[in-house]
Amino acid sequence: MKKIQKSKKGFTLVEMVLVIAIIVILAAVLVLGIGTYLQRARAASSSIAAHNSSISAVRAEIDRELS
Repeated sequence: MKKIQKSKKGFTLVEMVLVIAIIVILAAVLVLGIGTYLQRARAASSSIAAHNSSISAVRAEIDRELS
């Protein structure tokens, strides 16, 4: 008798669902991480803007005193 071998050429539904679930979890972690970095960048940007405006105010005061 000949043995019939099954050739496995594709993925099962369970394997596909598992891969999709892993991709969704990784995407969620990435989105949350990017959100945190964006918040930090916005805070740093506003801090730098406040610092620059205070420097320009001090320079304007010095220029008025020297004139």
